[in-house]
This record gives sequence, structure tokens and C-alpha cells, in this order.
Amino acid sequence: MTFYKNHKEKLELLKSGKLSLVENVKLFLKNIEDQKDLDAFNFVFNDEAIESATAVEQKIKNNSAGKLAGMVIAIKDVLAYKDHPLTCSSNILKNFTSLYTATAVQKLIDEDAIIIGKSNCDEFAMGSSNENSAFGNVLNPVDKTRVPGGSSGGSAVAVAANLCDVSLGTDTGGSIRQPAAFCGIFGLKPTYGRVSRFGLTAFASSFDSIGPFSKNVEDAALVMEVISGKDLNDSTSIEKVIPDFSTSLNKDKKLKIGIPKEYFADGLDEEIKIAIINVVDELKLEGYEIKEVSLPKTEYTIATYYILTTAEASSNLARFDGARYGFRANDYKNLKEMYLNSRTQGFGAEVKRRIMLGTYVLSSGYYDAYYRKAQKVRRLIKEDFDNAFKQVDLLITPTTPTVAFKIGEKSDDPLQMYLSDIYTTSANLAGIPGLSIPIGKNSENLPIGLQILSQQFEEEKIFQLAKHIQDEITN
Repeated sequence: MTFYKNHKEKLELLKSGKLSLVENVKLFLKNIEDQKDLDAFNFVFNDEAIESATAVEQKIKNNSAGKLAGMVIAIKDVLAYKDHPLTCSSNILKNFTSLYTATAVQKLIDEDAIIIGKSNCDEFAMGSSNENSAFGNVLNPVDKTRVPGGSSGGSAVAVAANLCDVSLGTDTGGSIRQPAAFCGIFGLKPTYGRVSRFGLTAFASSFDSIGPFSKNVEDAALVMEVISGKDLNDSTSIEKVIPDFSTSLNKDKKLKIGIPKEYFADGLDEEIKIAIINVVDELKLEGYEIKEVSLPKTEYTIATYYILTTAEASSNLARFDGARYGFRANDYKNLKEMYLNSRTQGFGAEVKRRIMLGTYVLSSGYYDAYYRKAQKVRRLIKEDFDNAFKQVDLLITPTTPTVAFKIGEKSDDPLQMYLSDIYTTSANLAGIPGLSIPIGKNSENLPIGLQILSQQFEEEKIFQLAKHIQDEITN
């Protein structure tokens, strides 16, 4: 395989004839087959990918190719892709075929990216370890005894294990950033509304975001240029000018950086803390202004997040009832039994847990105590960030409290599992963007992630700082 650093280099090699796109795709397919034990993919589109590569190669020769020409991409199996399976890694949708293509996926195809397959994930994107899939656990390629993170574990592993160039994941409470940290790659959760959710199977509609995993900042920025923008099919997508993320990466502006003290308190692994402080110290030496800030409502983020997202999930997942599409139980005497048995047999344990939690917090008598109160606290968490961003341009935090944990280590303790999202859920509650970048490894050789957060729609600043850290500090 001809080595290329990023997509820009790959495209130059393709244009010069030094790299064959068909051979490149075949190598990725071989890697997928050779590393099948990682369980990163639910479905691989072998013949289609090779056909696409042949067509795109011709377009490159004719100078009519799009800006992602030849970029090989895996998409999380919660995103619709017409005439392809859409299972959400759940038995309830085991044999379901998508009737249309998600806007974000279509935008990639329109720019001549090649969709190589659909990646494994936690069922309906609910989980932090990719142990909740009907297709089996995804393994971390850095250490196969450990989780890759979740829920977009398959998408992260596909990039980290060199099974594709880039992948799309979704992030409801950290499901892009946490796996990126655990697997040692880049993962961006965009601002809520920056990327259309049309064609994304809903978990929690006011939290869900689609974003890229990549091996470098440049490719994440390029993909964001393509998938961003208003979509008439999604009323929550925002009409905003899309910055040239990839061309503005090298703007040498010394941004003001905040360090939220609550994110460096008890519970954070010491080696992660030291690694992040080392990066911050380096930035300080280079002339960046570093300021400690406070996000006082941080302690309420996990409780608020799990009340609101389970409530939304309880409502969203009501449509999977065995009546209209997906799995239907064979054993029932009446309509009520058909619903009950189909959902009991079709959903996994974690999805059932969240549906029950959500139904409880929305129920009469508990609505005000839980759901309404959590909505008010969400507003206060957003105000914390608004106040912080009046003082600084960006925030630097850990992505995760620990490095990748062992498979099975937290499966029996949902609360411990939920706490692994402690530094990521706040961005979804506030609707702000966040990028996890790899900054090294711990003493066990496991990747450490650093998270950069900005005010809504300021991904450009995040990319600029990330590019600087990538090129000048972690190298």
C-alpha cells in the first residue's frame, strides 16, 4: 500500500497514477477480512466498493471527480443507505432494508467517496463500550481484551485498524469522542444542527449528531465541509455559512484557552491528567493564553443526560412494535401480546433498560420531578458554557476519565458504565461541538484522548488548535 498522510496526499497519488484506487479498495477489503475478529463491520459491500472505485478512478482521469474522490468510508449501521441493510445492531431490525439514503451519506457519495460497509455499534446507539450489539462485541485493535468505546465502536475501530480512510459515527452523549479516545484517533461531534439528521435512526432527537472519525485533523475538516449544511428534510438543521474548514486549518491565531477545573477533579486517571497538562503547558510556552474557568453544573450532567435521553428514546423507540416493519414474534394470541413479545424478543437488555427509565420519568406523577426539572438543569448547563465562552475561545478537557477498560469490566454495573461519559455528555446537553484528539499513550501503551470544546458553530477554531497540537506538539 502506498503510504499517504491524508486525503489530499491520496488524491495527488491517484491523479499521478502512483496509486490505483481499485487496488487500494481491495487492500482495505483484505484488511477487513484478515481482521474479522475485531467485528468492526455488520456488512461489507465488496463488489459495490470495487465498482465504485473503478468509476471514481475514471472520473479522476477526466478531471470531473468530487472533493472526496477515492476516500474510502465506513458508515455506522444507524444511518440509512438505500437498498442496504439498516439494523441499528438490533434483532428487531435484523432483516430491514433501508428505503432511502441519509442526507449526510448522500453528500459523501455526491463527492465521490466510496462506501465500503456499515460498521457495528451498540444497539440503537445505546452504550459506551460496544458490548450491546446483536452482532457481537467489537474489539479494540490496540488491545483486543479491551472495549473500543461506544456506541460508535465499529466506526472507530474501522479507522484505527486501517480498514478504511474515514468513517461516520453518531454522538448522543460521547459516542464519537469516547471511542476516538479509546482507539487513538480523531473524532468530532459537530454543533447540534450543523449536520442533517435525516436518515439517522433516532435515539434522542435533541442530542443526536453525525460526525467523522479520521486519522488526522485534515480529513475530519474536509468531511465536515461536505456533510454540513441546511437540509429541508430536517427542521433542526441550521442555515449557516459553511466555513472552508480544510483551508483555514493553518491560521496562526493564538486562541484563548480555558481549563474547566471541574474536569480535573477526583475520578480522573492520573496519567491522563498529566498528559493533558503537558500539552497545556506546551501551549502556554508558545504564547497561548491559558485561563482556569468554572462549569459549576458539571456534577449534574450525567443525571440530566440520562433522564432526558431515556425519555426521548422511550418515545422514539415506540415505533418498533412488530406491526409495521422489522421483527415480529411468532407466538401471540392478540395485538397486545404481539407488541409485547416482539419488543421483548427484539430489543436487547440495555435498550429495554433505557426504555423503562424513559417511560418512568415521563409518567404521570414523576414528569415534573424528573423530566421537567432535567430540562431546566439542561438550560443551566448551557448557560455555564455561555459564560465560559465569554472569557475564552476554546476549552481543553479530558475526553474520558480512564483509558479503554477491559471487556466485561463494567457490564454488570450500569452506573459505572454511564460515568464513563462524564466529560462528553455536557457538550450534547449544550449543543456545542467537541473533538477528541490523540495525545499519546499511557504506561500500558493505551491511547489517551484530549477533548477540545467551542461555542456553537465554532468548529473552525477547534480544527485550528487541533491541527497545531497534531503538527507541533504530539507530532
